[in-house]
Amino acid sequence: MRRNDTSATLEWDPNLYLKFADQRARPAADLISQIKLDHPQSIIDLGCGTGNSTEQLHRRWAQAEITGLDSSASMLEQARHNHSEWKWIHSSIENWKPEQTYGLVFSNAALHWVPDHAVLFPRLLNAVARGGAVAVQMPNNFHSPAHQAMKKVAADPRWAGRLDGASERVHVEPISFYYDVLRKIVASMNFWETEYLQIVDGPRAILEWLRSTAMRGYLERLTDDEERKSFEDLCLKEFERAYPADEDGKVLFPYKRMFLVAYR
Repeated sequence: MRRNDTSATLEWDPNLYLKFADQRARPAADLISQIKLDHPQSIIDLGCGTGNSTEQLHRRWAQAEITGLDSSASMLEQARHNHSEWKWIHSSIENWKPEQTYGLVFSNAALHWVPDHAVLFPRLLNAVARGGAVAVQMPNNFHSPAHQAMKKVAADPRWAGRLDGASERVHVEPISFYYDVLRKIVASMNFWETEYLQIVDGPRAILEWLRSTAMRGYLERLTDDEERKSFEDLCLKEFERAYPADEDGKVLFPYKRMFLVAYR
């Protein structure tokens, strides 16, 4: 799943990430359902995290050889514990050097952490066997009120500019960009977007959701837990304004995702 900056002091928290496991599983399931492959012999899950999406891949193609790759040792530890029979690779996606081609190169909510998609996506396609596919899902909600709130808090002078550019760690281009990059080197491709409307337990649930993913780009730049807590508290106040809870304490939290399947 998820890119871990080697300069950062924050490690990915599997328990926090899995707090929203059901909501995170749905986009992966939707992507898998649209992959038109009958019997890929081998599958690699790039940014596999704790292996939740890897399990979904195995349920669809039970006979395939399964590999998961992630840069977080703690995430992979849990993945290995649950499925010691599969192959697990500790590596960033940027540094991955495939030793074989795969029937399916799959990535659910990870490639937005990786820069230079004009180079990355053709490289991923080169790791696909003839007749196989690359299948990718990425968040595409970076203009949402939640993300704007984090940018607003990051601009506070108390951080003395240390959070400048933190939001730029995320790399997602318009769909037309991926079409232009891939159209001459694929047999066919399919793109779509979906906005999921999640009912969550108030603004604090939004904080917990983002704290385990997009907020990391800010928190990793702060020096200690007290500063990180201050940043989170300020974000929560902004979330409360942007996403007021109803009389039952619930909030409707829209979350847009981009999907891509390209066949070789």
